[in-house]
Amino acid sequence: MKQTQDPAKIRNIAIIAHVDHGKTTLVDGLLKQSQTFRDNQAEMSQDLIMDSGDQEKERGITITAKVTAVQHGDYRINIIDTPGHADFSGEVERTLNLADGCLLIVDAQEGPMPQTKFVLGKALAAELKPIVIINKIDKDGVRLSEVEDELADLFLELAVHEDQLHYPVYYAIGRDGKAWAEPPMQPEADGDLEAIFSAIIDHVPPPSVEPDKPFQMLVTALNSDNFKGKYAIGRITRGIVKPADPVMLIKKDGSHSPAKVELVFMSQGVSKFEVNEGIAGDIVQLTGIADAQIGETIADAKAPEALPTIEVEAPTLRIYLGPNTSPFKGQEGEFNTSRQIAGRLHKELETNVGLRVEDSGIGFTVAGRGELHLGVLIETMRREGYEFEVGRPQVVTHEEKGQTVEPLEEVIIEVPAEHVGTVQMELGQRRAILKEQFASPKGVTKLIYEMPTRTLLGMRNILLTNTKGTIIMNSLVIGYQPQGAPLAQLRNGVLIAYEAGITTPYSLETAEDRGTIFVGPAEKVYAGQIIGLNNRQEDLEINVCKAKHLTNMRSSSSDGTVQLTPPTIFSLEQCLDFIENDELLEVTPVTLRLRKKELDPRARKRQK
Repeated sequence: MKQTQDPAKIRNIAIIAHVDHGKTTLVDGLLKQSQTFRDNQAEMSQDLIMDSGDQEKERGITITAKVTAVQHGDYRINIIDTPGHADFSGEVERTLNLADGCLLIVDAQEGPMPQTKFVLGKALAAELKPIVIINKIDKDGVRLSEVEDELADLFLELAVHEDQLHYPVYYAIGRDGKAWAEPPMQPEADGDLEAIFSAIIDHVPPPSVEPDKPFQMLVTALNSDNFKGKYAIGRITRGIVKPADPVMLIKKDGSHSPAKVELVFMSQGVSKFEVNEGIAGDIVQLTGIADAQIGETIADAKAPEALPTIEVEAPTLRIYLGPNTSPFKGQEGEFNTSRQIAGRLHKELETNVGLRVEDSGIGFTVAGRGELHLGVLIETMRREGYEFEVGRPQVVTHEEKGQTVEPLEEVIIEVPAEHVGTVQMELGQRRAILKEQFASPKGVTKLIYEMPTRTLLGMRNILLTNTKGTIIMNSLVIGYQPQGAPLAQLRNGVLIAYEAGITTPYSLETAEDRGTIFVGPAEKVYAGQIIGLNNRQEDLEINVCKAKHLTNMRSSSSDGTVQLTPPTIFSLEQCLDFIENDELLEVTPVTLRLRKKELDPRARKRQK
């Protein structure tokens, strides 16, 4: 890729959308059709090229915002691929200041969804020039005119000034790498993304920069490798930067730290290349500034002036995370001390701008933007060899005018008509307020509720089970309201292991009559570990390690094999949804175990 010397030939664009509306797939098409890769390169046959993390590939979602670039004729187009989940909205907020325009991608059937509203509001507030792409126009049940009307209403609600109400609309099948300026008569015919490339060049303004002034750049992202160390990533707002330039790092507290740029890199597809200089308006990666943090300014050493720091919305959920205190501590994980966990959490804070960490006794209170945001962190630490325990997610409240307020969410549910009663009953128990309900021609009912975040916890998995996995549910924080009364426990009591040992089929067969079992035969358990869900409201201690007594009597049935129902195995998110205030989740690289906070049964009874 050639390096442009003219800021007018640079376009910086963010790609924003609700989850699963085809954002990353469209980026794939732009990368492939701009000859970023050789024809024989592996990426040409890959899907979701930008989703490089293990969890991103497994979950099929984008978790961290990524910067790439393509060359189209004389123009260099920097593309910022952002996550679609509200839980990772901190990633969206910190990267929008890299862009001058945005591609808003909307599903031609679903139309604007909660996260569409959130990211578009942020983009318009940052005064980005929007280009709308209605994607997946080959789907059954496409509603082009209705979706266009819904988008017009959304822009009318969110626009900061009148210019933003005039936006170009394009139509695409991202999976096939095709786009048009008008709805196509024959979408199955051959096509390409030339219309999108032209739209970016024609409609997105070049960066507004001051090329002749001293160098200045806001650090928006960090990366690192074993060869060059830390990379500080950002858009140059003025001046130029070259290798070996002396610079000043301006910290968030206003203090100055001298440094020296080692090398300057730019993006190309999924890789980067070294350049002789970075010019104003371009997105670069600088090495040599080891202390750089997101939100800090790197400026010319002779004229160190700070740029405004990145503002990120406050977390809505917090969770206790501390060293494992179970009898099995240290048996399955490599890192299990409070000091090791503290080091890992503080490293996470460098790049995860939506996260907050506070000391809490021997452990920590970790606050984030939702269950998925916290779940991804827990799963990442687990895969890195950490062993720890976590508590039940709690809502982050704060004081307003002498009153405690809690976050309020809009919840949009789409479910087949036969399960509407099940959904309404569950949300009624959780004090949700139904705002709208309407049916689509395909037998799917759309329900829009408002409810506190606190009452939303644990609901997703219950509804997935009760609707046989057919529900689609999205939520978005829309404000705060005075804190309501606590909810009664909606879950039944649990079955608790009475003593430590190895589970036996004989005991588990007896336990199955009491409820749903979470452990199989020949598993190690300890006293106080949760081994199942009771059929009744109260907790019940049960011995699952008792062996059958041998006798010298024989009968036709006494030696028959035990037929056990396979145990119910929870995912990490299901475990977090399941636990109550007096329970913990033990997380190791090998196992997830549910347990009571207080393992001693006598002490548990005294607490009640």
